[in-house]
Amino acid sequence: MKTSLKSLSIILLIPFFVVSCQVVDPYTGEPKFSKAAAGALIGGLGGAAVGALSGDDSKERRQRALIGGGIGALAGGGIGAYMDAQEAKLRRELQSTGVSVTRRGNQIILNMPGNVTFATNSAQITSNFFPVLTSVSKVLKEYDRTLVDVAGHTDSTGTREYNYGLSKRRATSVADFLRNQAINPQRLYVQGYGPDHPIADNATAEGREQNRRVELSLQPITR
Repeated sequence: MKTSLKSLSIILLIPFFVVSCQVVDPYTGEPKFSKAAAGALIGGLGGAAVGALSGDDSKERRQRALIGGGIGALAGGGIGAYMDAQEAKLRRELQSTGVSVTRRGNQIILNMPGNVTFATNSAQITSNFFPVLTSVSKVLKEYDRTLVDVAGHTDSTGTREYNYGLSKRRATSVADFLRNQAINPQRLYVQGYGPDHPIADNATAEGREQNRRVELSLQPITR
């Protein structure tokens, strides 16, 4: 079996993460390894690495890695019930924030309009949107058996090259915020689509405003 570069990188990083598992000895004041923390970390990363060795696409690889790392998979009728509960919690948390919550089967889509998330032509999240993303993070941590696709979108104004870059930078900014809120990075997939997936008419100002957005797509982890 061939080991992917992603899987190999996980394996190679384990020693560096172990080095970070240090505590201070209360008697000597010297740093020492925490065997419990290191063992747990190695176990989680090891399981994730094994899971990442197979899978035909990003979703499949992430699911295998997360299940290998100890995240339980959903099955049967439990999938719909789990997503129902997560949707209800998101709707409560995001009421009146400008973020819409859409349900498509067992997929939940959060639409974050660009005009409330970023300044014009900027990939830096506006500070007044931090509490909204913090609320999203809180729900994602509670319902951790979901994959999170972060997709950036733009209108058709400007060059396609610029729009692709801007959409990817904005999606990355949102994903980075989630990571900093302790969301497992293995759950995340980031992509910039530029103007390729409009949801409104780019011929009007109102339509272009709707097309400038970052979407979070939440999907259940299943076997």
